[in-house]
Amino acid sequence: MKKKLYIFGASGHAKVVLDNLFSKEIKVEAIIDDNPNVEFLLNLPVIHSRDFNFSNDDNFIIAIGNNSIRKKIVEQNNYKYYNAIHKDSSVSIHALIGEGTVIMPQAVINADAKIGKHSIINSRSVIEHDCLLDDYVHISPNASLAGNVSVGEGTQIGIGASVIQGVKIGKWVMIGAGAVIINDIPDFAVVVGNPGKIIKINS
Repeated sequence: MKKKLYIFGASGHAKVVLDNLFSKEIKVEAIIDDNPNVEFLLNLPVIHSRDFNFSNDDNFIIAIGNNSIRKKIVEQNNYKYYNAIHKDSSVSIHALIGEGTVIMPQAVINADAKIGKHSIINSRSVIEHDCLLDDYVHISPNASLAGNVSVGEGTQIGIGASVIQGVKIGKWVMIGAGAVIINDIPDFAVVVGNPGKIIKINS
């Protein structure tokens, strides 16, 4: 049996992931989503149950923007995962990309950057040389990380945010839109503003 590609999630983010795959003429077999009111997404059928027949060679992409939900799906299943890398992105041959990661159009990932599993590198974002991103990270559109930045598991860098070189950002951090990060950020912090200010630590 020829391997097939399935998508988890039928939201707006899934539409972008599908466009990403279509840009490279990659066929998607179907979309899996719990919402019974969605029957098709971009003319592809939506399956409302995970009780379907698939081969152990089939691949999956979790097209869900919520970092914690992506992690939960991975922990509950033993699937093989596929990377969706848009043809108009720029990914160094010396960068390492974890499985299940999605890289959107005009994103830039430079030399010796390491991107964890099931991460989202969104449109026009920049990950400079030697950055280290853990699993389930989301870099929003137009966000920029200078060289040698580290980002912990599950963190989201908001749209248009900037992080200067060498900064260490903890796990499950939320960086607000347009924030400018010039200092290290601890785990579970919510940060906004220019320069970035911690306004909350989530428990």
